[in-house]
Amino acid sequence: MNLGEPRPRVEEQAAAVTDAVCELVDMVTPTTWSTSAVEDAVDAIDLLTEALAAIDPEAARVLAAVPAATAALRRRLAPATAEGVAEVPAPRSERPRRRGLGPGWKGVRATG
Repeated sequence: MNLGEPRPRVEEQAAAVTDAVCELVDMVTPTTWSTSAVEDAVDAIDLLTEALAAIDPEAARVLAAVPAATAALRRRLAPATAEGVAEVPAPRSERPRRRGLGPGWKGVRATG
């Protein structure tokens, strides 16, 4: 695999990801994961897999099984009772939507 010159901060960011993963692995146990934490971790795995697979065709071939594995994990996270249940939209309020103050808003000025 021929890798070119890394862009600025690539190695720094990759090292930060590794440090964060090590810290996470050190603090979790099989019973301390939440659904949202697992989803976030799986998203990170998918993003890293996609980035690494773009290096060259051989890297893509080696990593080809990862998306199927993370998809299977996501399916296991989905509650079985939710299958076949229609999603009910949240009731809409009769109030109009709030609008932002806009880019020209300068804030409240107090005198005194």
